[in-house]
Amino acid sequence: MIISKFNRTFRLLSAGAALSIMMAAAPAAFAETPKDTLVQAWHIDDIISLDPGEAFELSTGEITGNTYDMLVRLDANDTTKVIGGIADSWTVSDDGLTYTFKLKPDLKFASGNPITAEDVAWSFERAVKLNKSPAFILQQFGLTGDNVAEKAKAADAGTFVFVVDKGYAPSFVLNCLTATVAAVVDSKLVKEHVAAVTPSDDYKFDNDFGNGWLKTNYAGSGPYKTREWKANEAVVIERNDNYYGAKGNLARVVYRHVKESSTQRLMLEKGDIDVARNLQPGDLDAVGQNADLAVTSTPKSTVYYFSQNMKNENLAKPEVREALKYLIDYDALGSTLLNGIGVIHQNFLPKGMLGAVDEKPYKFDVAKAKELLAKAGLADGFNITLDVTSTQPTLGVAEALQQTLAQANIKVEIVSEDFKQLLTRYRARQHDMAILQWGVDYWDPNSNSETFATNPDNSDNATSKPLAWRNAWDVPAAIQEASKAALLERDADKRAQMYAEVQKNVREQGPFVFLWQQTEVAGLRKNVQGFKLGPTFDTNFIAPISK
Repeated sequence: MIISKFNRTFRLLSAGAALSIMMAAAPAAFAETPKDTLVQAWHIDDIISLDPGEAFELSTGEITGNTYDMLVRLDANDTTKVIGGIADSWTVSDDGLTYTFKLKPDLKFASGNPITAEDVAWSFERAVKLNKSPAFILQQFGLTGDNVAEKAKAADAGTFVFVVDKGYAPSFVLNCLTATVAAVVDSKLVKEHVAAVTPSDDYKFDNDFGNGWLKTNYAGSGPYKTREWKANEAVVIERNDNYYGAKGNLARVVYRHVKESSTQRLMLEKGDIDVARNLQPGDLDAVGQNADLAVTSTPKSTVYYFSQNMKNENLAKPEVREALKYLIDYDALGSTLLNGIGVIHQNFLPKGMLGAVDEKPYKFDVAKAKELLAKAGLADGFNITLDVTSTQPTLGVAEALQQTLAQANIKVEIVSEDFKQLLTRYRARQHDMAILQWGVDYWDPNSNSETFATNPDNSDNATSKPLAWRNAWDVPAAIQEASKAALLERDADKRAQMYAEVQKNVREQGPFVFLWQQTEVAGLRKNVQGFKLGPTFDTNFIAPISK
């Protein structure tokens, strides 16, 4: 039998060879996946690095969330709580400045090296000094390259002490530490791969803290360990038998890069994959009607938005930015392209989070948009580009926007590219308009308020580059101060009201048109058990899954 031969061969191979076979298996030929392996189809072209000190993309969040551990974790079943990861317990000083973590005893990295508080301290130090995209999550507590070794240090082998600069609400600090930038790396292993670099104005250290090696390698302690990543092809993770908690049920998980929803559905129907992760409405319906398959879904903390770079002289005009908000047919998008996979949402905080609001003030109104454009001196419209990934539903949404904006004489050229290309241009402020998504970095409203509502330095050489900076929005001081004040408010009800006001001001004045909140879906073979999507991508846990 072809199936049994495939299974016997797969089990005899290393993960690298197994990946080659999985990639070579033609979708048209039925090839049941091995019993000890979960094969998922997912578009993963956003991955640019596996280093938790650098990785800041959605699919990488799932990989690092399963392969690395942090001091604390978000409780996926009750997002008002955090639970211990590597930390067994923790205390907070009366002034709210000092956090002391006691580590669980006798823990090991996947390498077999012991996990100590020195590893935790060095992980914080390297993340802050590398100063990659997610570093601000730790830097916002006053950590710098000059003081991090003193502010985040080991008191002894089993005790880590973290000193913050202000008396924040403890829930805010702890939620930040659930982010994967706070992942604990195997310092002994990584230090063996440190490369020398020449200090510069942007980077004053003489080594890369192992970043060059860790981009494609692994040094963690999570329930799974990364075996292989082939860009735009696949990622293979394997069970970590040194993990201190419940061991993963599966020997390995293969993420295959498959962009098209229809291809994912066909592969799922044939048994070539166990899980399809990017099903669009029509394919989702077909899977749901197939007796051999099942569908699961959950609201995600990911918000999709339409951004406008204010370096463009037309988009710098407030009347133009407001006009664009009336040139989107939200109802049509919700009932077609987003049906079952997203809900229209016009605010930066996702529903389910403290301070979230469900106000939807904008409707499709071409006449109103034309009136606003005329006030801006652009009654005849203008030409502009729109960057978007070459995947659905964003490409379909871009095409819909192209049609509706044309009704006000705005001629849109769609620039379709893979996510890495789009992100590179976006982070360099080289776009006109773009459709992107933003998933919370940690489960607290400041995660989104910090990036959408603050921009301390709008210059091209700024060190802090939130989404407001990427769109060249010099955020009014009143909005920035309101966001900062909400961060320090300890009364939950008052804090929620403050964030509601910040969202209203960003919605009305900012360069963002918030479009929808993701409903993450997955199509499953019926033999897949224990598959559960979490509220964030790094809480899509693999260990409980079995076949």
